[in-house]
Amino acid sequence: MRTNPVLDQLGAYPITEIQDTARSMRDAGERLIDFSIGDPREPTPPFIREAVRAAVPEVTQYPQTSGLAVLREAIAGYARRRFGAEIDPATQVMPVSGAKEAIFSTPFAFIDAYANDLVAWGTPTYPVYERGARFAGADVLPIVLRGDFVLRVDDIPEDAWDRLRLLWVCTPHNPTGAVTSADELAALYEKCRETDTLLLSDEAYGDIYADDPPASILDVAGPGVPGALAFLSCSKRSGMTGYRTGAMVGDPKAIEALRRLRSSAGVASPEFVQEAAAVAWADDAHAAERRRIFSAKRKVLRGGLEAAGIEIVGSEAGLYLWLKVDDDVASTKRLLTEGVVVSPGRAFGPGGEGHLRMALVPTVEECAEAMEVVIRCLSTKS
Repeated sequence: MRTNPVLDQLGAYPITEIQDTARSMRDAGERLIDFSIGDPREPTPPFIREAVRAAVPEVTQYPQTSGLAVLREAIAGYARRRFGAEIDPATQVMPVSGAKEAIFSTPFAFIDAYANDLVAWGTPTYPVYERGARFAGADVLPIVLRGDFVLRVDDIPEDAWDRLRLLWVCTPHNPTGAVTSADELAALYEKCRETDTLLLSDEAYGDIYADDPPASILDVAGPGVPGALAFLSCSKRSGMTGYRTGAMVGDPKAIEALRRLRSSAGVASPEFVQEAAAVAWADDAHAAERRRIFSAKRKVLRGGLEAAGIEIVGSEAGLYLWLKVDDDVASTKRLLTEGVVVSPGRAFGPGGEGHLRMALVPTVEECAEAMEVVIRCLSTKS
């Protein structure tokens, strides 16, 4: 059977092999503490679960591509409270069935596969940026990040800007937890405006932080958010990973192009999910409580690991700790034999070698237990 060659070029999703091995170990009765996938286990808040139950109708009908007005208004209200951004819910908000789906499909609205269009991002990073761009027919430019793992204007080759149509930035960054400052975002945005490049800001982890809230392109770009889109998610903010609901917010011309694309694909979330998402975006208290929980996990792990001489890079916000090691694959395997599942840095692309990603999904107690295992396996003092 003939298939799209991009499938073979990209291979399997990078984390799949790790999850398959961990699943086999669980099936064999082994106990694991799993930090490999950013899928939090804290219960979805009761008021959200109640909202989805109340919204399930006797007869369901196809959802509209543009989403329910109540959801778009709730997202615009969130943007105003969180970022101080005035967003028109009618023209600047597109509800989506999860940020991953939106990130993957967005290049299809903007890439001309016959024009040598280019898509760039900093690596290591979320693999879906590359996958969506490649399937859309774009040339790709992964830019290896160093030091603090923040993408800056000077990292992008000057000769790339003539072809660059889409630039991805992720803050707080997956996998490293690095945060792009407002000034750094502004510099990227200004260069994108000069070169007619659409800036795509993945902010799925924007409500998970310990100190100051991370900046957003919605604030940096100013009124109308011309030339930029923010990608938001209820997954981590509200514990709704299984609901598959998020949003794209920003430039109304870009939103209209995406509406035209998405009407062909039938990717809108069920309306009962949208109703639950609306109440989630309208409430900040539950997000603050979840932020407190993740901060407690981060404090336990980071404090113990750094005291043992294990270097942690970035990890300022978001859902992950990014550990520096000699060999990320060997370290991952060694930890797995001891019952701790992590992700090797190279699974997130070039530049990730020599690092491990730990997602803050186990309980605080499990984090403390696993910390001892990680120290035993990785400590530079051993």
